[in-house]
Amino acid sequence: MATPAQWLEGARPRTLPAALAPVFVGTGAAAALDGFRLVPAVLALLVALALQVAVNYANDYSDGRRGTDADRVGPMRLVGSGAASPHQVLVAAGVAFAVAAAAGLGLAALSSWWLVAVGAVSILAAWTYTGGPIPYGYRALGEVFVFVFFGLVAVVGTTFAQTRHVESLAVAAAVPIGLLSVALLVVNNLRDVHGDAAVGKRTLAVLLGEARTRVAYTGLVAIAFVLVAAIGSARHWALLGLLALPLAVPPVRTVLRGGRGPVLIGALKGTGQLTLVTGVLLAVGLALS
Repeated sequence: MATPAQWLEGARPRTLPAALAPVFVGTGAAAALDGFRLVPAVLALLVALALQVAVNYANDYSDGRRGTDADRVGPMRLVGSGAASPHQVLVAAGVAFAVAAAAGLGLAALSSWWLVAVGAVSILAAWTYTGGPIPYGYRALGEVFVFVFFGLVAVVGTTFAQTRHVESLAVAAAVPIGLLSVALLVVNNLRDVHGDAAVGKRTLAVLLGEARTRVAYTGLVAIAFVLVAAIGSARHWALLGLLALPLAVPPVRTVLRGGRGPVLIGALKGTGQLTLVTGVLLAVGLALS
């Protein structure tokens, strides 16, 4: 039986900033448009967190069943390590998905029932990342889906749930946060690139190779902050997001200097902190604009 600490580690808390940041930014955009509503904002946050935990447990289950977690550099996996049975982890994923669905129904009831369809597609995307007969995470498509769902869908959906309109400001603000979320996945896959290649898991890092993946990671971070500056040219308070830029230095330095294996766990943590702080500062800046 896995311990509570192991279940917490299995939920992969270092990835949670990818769920929190877009909701903060979407809420900041709603406030900038005088459409902030507290209850939908809280429900959107619960949906995002529950989905992130669900996808982490679902990945643990699917990768464990396929045997692709047998030789991992990163955080402990519940199924791969034998700490929990596949059934237990599947149940945990199901509970998290159920929480996300329940919160999503409440959110739709307060805003628009179209959000039910968005939520259903999000749950399907979360499961098929590594689950199902054709997992897109094994076909170098993970970054595309992360950008769509942790950038566009999460930010625009959060704003829509409060303003009941698709807002251009939310679309613009979704892009840099989506890119930072992609960077989080890229550094994660860079850490596991050799193990993934050995078991036939074709992530983007495997296809690009180490050197190009390191350049891609750096480019994602750089472009994200260029876009924050561009948003700030129209909404000056949004320039607060640039205050997070110093946090980019340690993980980018680690990646560019060739850090491998366990060293990249620190870069993953740093990228998560960068994503979260950027999201908070950009959200505050938008709300003040």
